[in-house]
Amino acid sequence: MRVDGPQGRFTDADVIDGRKLERVLAVGKHLGYDFGKDRILHVHLGLQGDFTEGSGPLPPVKGALRLRMWNAAAVKRPAVPGESKRHAWYSEDDGTGHLDPEQIAWVELRGPMDCSLYTQAEWEKLLGRLGPDPLNGDGPEKMIAKVRKSRKAVGELLMDQTMFAGIGNIFRAELLYRARLSPFRPGKEVGEDVLRSIWKDAGGLMPAAMIDRRIVTTKPPDRPHKRGQALKEEAHYVYRRNGLPCFVCETTIKKQEVAGRNLFWCPTCQAEPSSVMRG
Repeated sequence: MRVDGPQGRFTDADVIDGRKLERVLAVGKHLGYDFGKDRILHVHLGLQGDFTEGSGPLPPVKGALRLRMWNAAAVKRPAVPGESKRHAWYSEDDGTGHLDPEQIAWVELRGPMDCSLYTQAEWEKLLGRLGPDPLNGDGPEKMIAKVRKSRKAVGELLMDQTMFAGIGNIFRAELLYRARLSPFRPGKEVGEDVLRSIWKDAGGLMPAAMIDRRIVTTKPPDRPHKRGQALKEEAHYVYRRNGLPCFVCETTIKKQEVAGRNLFWCPTCQAEPSSVMRG
C-alpha cells in the first residue's frame, strides 16, 4: 500500500508507506489497519469522519484530506463508471452507487476523531475497554451482567461502548423501538430475556446494514409502501422522525437529548414506567 497525509496532521505516513497491509480489524466503532508489528493504523470516524473510495487514478487533493491509501498498480487502471463513492451518514445513504471491492484502487479519509499509529499493546488496551460486539459474533453475557446492575436509563446504556461495542445513535433508537422498550427504563429493571432479544435483533440488523450500505429497520407490513425496498423516509421507525406519526400507532414521535445525542421514541409503543420522570 502507498500512504500519505496531504493535510499534514497525520505525520506517520512514512512508517507504513510501501508496507503490506496484512488485514483490517473492526471492533465496535474502531478500525485497525494492520501493517505489521506495532504498526496498526487506528481510525475512529467520530461524528464528522467519512471515507471516499474510488477507482482509477488518484483524484486531485481537495479539502482537509487527513489520509490517503492506494494500490500503486490499481491506480494505473482506467476508472470504472461511477468512479468514486463517499461514505458519510448511513441515514442519508440509499444503498446505491457503490463500487465492487475489486474495483477500488484508493480510499480517502476526512474528518476522523482519530487517525494515528498504535502499537500492539495500545491496540490490545483499547480492545480491553470495549464491550462485546454483535458484528463479531460475541455473546451478550458481559453486557447483560453490566446492564442489570445499572441504575442508568437503558437509552443511555446502549450508547456505552463498554457495554455494547458498535451500537450507534440510529441503532439505539431503532432497537429500543423494535423491542417496544422505553429508553428511560433503568437498566436494572430490564429483563434478561429482553436484553437477549435486543442483542439478537442487533445481530441481524447490523450485518444487513453493513452489506446493504444502508440501515433499514422497518418491517414491510409497517411501512406505508408494503412492497419493494423501503423508501428513504420509511427506513426507520423513530430515528429523525420526531414530529411525525408512528407507523404503527400514529402517535407523534418525540425527541430528547440522552447521553449527548438526540434520542427518538414513540411514547405509546414504548410507554415508560409511570415512576420515571423526564426533564
